[in-house]
Amino acid sequence: MVLPLFHTDISAAPEVGSEVRLAGSEGKHAVTVRRMRVGEGVQLANGSGLRIIGEVSALEANALTLRVTASEQEEPASPALVLVQALAKGDRDELAIQAATELGASEVVPWQAERSVSRWEGPKIAKGVDRWQIIVAEAAKQALRAYTPLVAQPVSSKQLCSSVASYSRLLVLDPTAATALSEISLPTDGRLGIVVGPEGGISDGELAALESAGAVRVRLGSEILRTSTAGVAAVAVIQSKLGRW
Repeated sequence: MVLPLFHTDISAAPEVGSEVRLAGSEGKHAVTVRRMRVGEGVQLANGSGLRIIGEVSALEANALTLRVTASEQEEPASPALVLVQALAKGDRDELAIQAATELGASEVVPWQAERSVSRWEGPKIAKGVDRWQIIVAEAAKQALRAYTPLVAQPVSSKQLCSSVASYSRLLVLDPTAATALSEISLPTDGRLGIVVGPEGGISDGELAALESAGAVRVRLGSEILRTSTAGVAAVAVIQSKLGRW
């Protein structure tokens, strides 16, 4: 049986046999929505790699206590998969980051591409980052992940080009690329970036600038995928190539 997971702010691994109380919104959700019962198994994660497994030992109106049976500080995935997702209209970009998180993305970078219809400006920047962070946190919880991806501050095309050196390899999804993603050798450590364009695609100028900065253009297949599915498909291919699946 897969044990349900709830978020906790505990930073250090508790001892086996000790008790941990889960309160706040997560405790309320566990008791009133998931209807956890005494004796049932449960796991907690702090979003930074700590996973705690235990059994419910006591219930309150909006909280529960679990007796710890195991705890582990998991190592982060290497290489870390970074989804550079162009802002898109509607909820297409949000669907992309949600699914990519479930599949194993370690970081999400919002990209204000030239052809992005959606624009984050002024107060919208903080609001957008906060909303994306909530989305990936819930997706990580759904996938029972001990790590919650970090949503970075949005970048412009110029900033994205300047950041290429911070990646072990930055792959740009481009249906016109000569090289298929399946043919690319992947790094074994550092940050592996996947760049996904907006609905109208990545402009020729952006493609040229990214390639000049050291990014590698790759195609997925003959089909043209939406911005909401291209990155997800790429993450799936990469997870398989890395031997994680």
